[in-house]
Amino acid sequence: MLNFIARYFSSFWSFITWPFRALWKLIVKLFPPREFTVMDTPRGNVYSFNQSSFWRFTKFVGKIGLIVWASWSTYVFVYHRPMLQKRTMQLQQERAYHDRQIIDLLVYLSKFNNLTHELNVIDSKMSSKKLSDSERENLTNNRVKIWGEMDFLKTRISELMADRDYSPEFEKMADLSVAYDMIRAENETVKQQNIQMLDAMTTISDADNEIFHAVSTITKENIKELRQKLDVINSTLSSLKIQEQTLIQNANKYSSPIVNNVFTPITFNTEVNAKYKKLAGDIELWAGLKKLAQVLPLGAPVKEARVTSGYGVRQDPFTKTPKKHKGIDFAGKIGTELSAVAPGRVISVGERSGYGLTVEIDHGLGFSTLYAHLSKALVSRGDWVRPGSVVGLGGSSGRSTGAHLHYEIKYKGNQFNPAKFVKE
Repeated sequence: MLNFIARYFSSFWSFITWPFRALWKLIVKLFPPREFTVMDTPRGNVYSFNQSSFWRFTKFVGKIGLIVWASWSTYVFVYHRPMLQKRTMQLQQERAYHDRQIIDLLVYLSKFNNLTHELNVIDSKMSSKKLSDSERENLTNNRVKIWGEMDFLKTRISELMADRDYSPEFEKMADLSVAYDMIRAENETVKQQNIQMLDAMTTISDADNEIFHAVSTITKENIKELRQKLDVINSTLSSLKIQEQTLIQNANKYSSPIVNNVFTPITFNTEVNAKYKKLAGDIELWAGLKKLAQVLPLGAPVKEARVTSGYGVRQDPFTKTPKKHKGIDFAGKIGTELSAVAPGRVISVGERSGYGLTVEIDHGLGFSTLYAHLSKALVSRGDWVRPGSVVGLGGSSGRSTGAHLHYEIKYKGNQFNPAKFVKE
């Protein structure tokens, strides 16, 4: 051995360290040193960097270690995590089962203590010499009965410990107590909510009554005011055989670019208090009367209106014979501004035989107005006009004896006496 060492190794130390030197030679062979040269082009400087075999080997070992750690972590997360979760769930189930066993054991223990106490009481009574035979027999029967119940408890406890699907004979007092407390708390909460709901319903009911009273009052006042305004023309509407209810319904259905949109009646899908139905009817009536007050041609077409010739039979100024006058004449000068009395659309502008230059406006619901003997028309056919819009200038065109305005109101194309409409 010593000859072998002396032949191949220069010293005993070289013999001991040769495995490490062999390993190092292998590392140097696999990871030879590297030298990097970097040139700074603008300045012309040259820099050299060396990476030793040890440094390269250390980096390699570090990378291998990082890869191994990442692989192991991934494996643990993918495989072991579900196992841990499953074990945790099983542990929770075991804990729940154990808690149920403890609760049941406490119940059985309480029952056993009660039976033991009753048994001791019976034994003490049976030791008395004053008992009659019947009383002793009753006590004996009770004692046998208690022993039977104790045997039953023993059987149930054995089943409790041996059978996982065991169902207790007695109710779980703790669970019942918790459930009772929860239900009682929920009942208290429901009671408070019911009280709050009743208070809110009372408040809503009071507010509903106040709103209903206010809306009813406003509706009635407006209906009364509008009726007073329209009462003047009632006799005229009756002579035209126009029913108020029909006219109101048609007014609610009428709309134009100037007048409000169609009114939609309030309907109820279910049975409601009669007062709400009456209020809905009053609101519909109010809307209809308001629309009529807007649409009907009420008022005079000239300022400081002065009627010089009324509607009906009169002496013709040219033939001096009786002839029906189909409108009314207003005094005026040439150039007097003539205004629309209600919103509408111009349906005719031009000369008419006997009437001269005319303007006719359709106001809807079958009513139209005609302005005749004009000197100039300021609107065109198809124009929409608002109340107060100037539609023409007074004159004496056509069959006329002097400057004035001949004014007609028609219903479905037929003239009628407009006096009540002018004096609204």
